[in-house]
Amino acid sequence: MSESVASNNLSLMPKSRSAIRQHIREQRQQLTSQQQDHFATQLLQHFITDPKILQATHIAIYLTNDGELNTEVLIAWCWQQGKQVYLPVLHPFAKGHLLFLHYEQQTTLVKNQYGIAEPKLDVRSIIPVNQLDIICTPLVAFDKSGARLGMGGGFYDRTLADWYITYESKQLTKPYPIGLAHNCQLVETLPAQQWDIPLPEIITPAKHYKFD
Repeated sequence: MSESVASNNLSLMPKSRSAIRQHIREQRQQLTSQQQDHFATQLLQHFITDPKILQATHIAIYLTNDGELNTEVLIAWCWQQGKQVYLPVLHPFAKGHLLFLHYEQQTTLVKNQYGIAEPKLDVRSIIPVNQLDIICTPLVAFDKSGARLGMGGGFYDRTLADWYITYESKQLTKPYPIGLAHNCQLVETLPAQQWDIPLPEIITPAKHYKFD
C-alpha cells in the first residue's frame, strides 16, 4: 500500500469518529516493517530541523503501538543530542491522566492495561508536565485545521488542557505539543468534540504542518 495514495483519498473517508478510527487504524496496520522504517526516517528529517525541537531539553515521546509511526529513531536522535527523553505512564490513581517518566536505554519497561510498554513506576523519575519543553503526541487522525483524533481515552486532551488555555490567549507556556503521524492519517475534516485539543504542529513523513 502506498501511503501517498492513501493520504489523497480524503473524500472517501468515513464521517463518524468511530468509523474514522477504525479506517485509519486498519490502514496503518497494513504498513510493512520496511515501509515503517522508511517513513520513520523521512519524518526524522523534519523532526531534527524543527526549531522548537532543536531548542528543547526535555522531550516527551511515546513508544509505538498499533501501527503508529515508529518513534525509535526519534528517541535515538534525542539521546545522541543529549536531550532528556520521557515516556507517558498511566497515572495509578487519577484515572484518565498521564505521568511522564525519564526514559534511558537501561530503563525497565512493563506493559500497562492496554498492552503498551511504559517505564516501571518510580517517583524519582517523574517530571512535572509543565517542565517538559515538548510533548510528541500520538494520534489516530488529523485534519487540515490541526484537529486531532486520539484513541478515545482523552489522556492527551487532559494533559494539554492547561497549555491550550494559554495558547488561546497567546500566552504560550510549556509543554508545546507536536503531533506525529503517517501521511495516511490525514482526513478532510474531523467531527470535533468540545474537549478535543487541536495541535499547533503535526509532522508526517511527507510534510511538516503548522496551524494557527
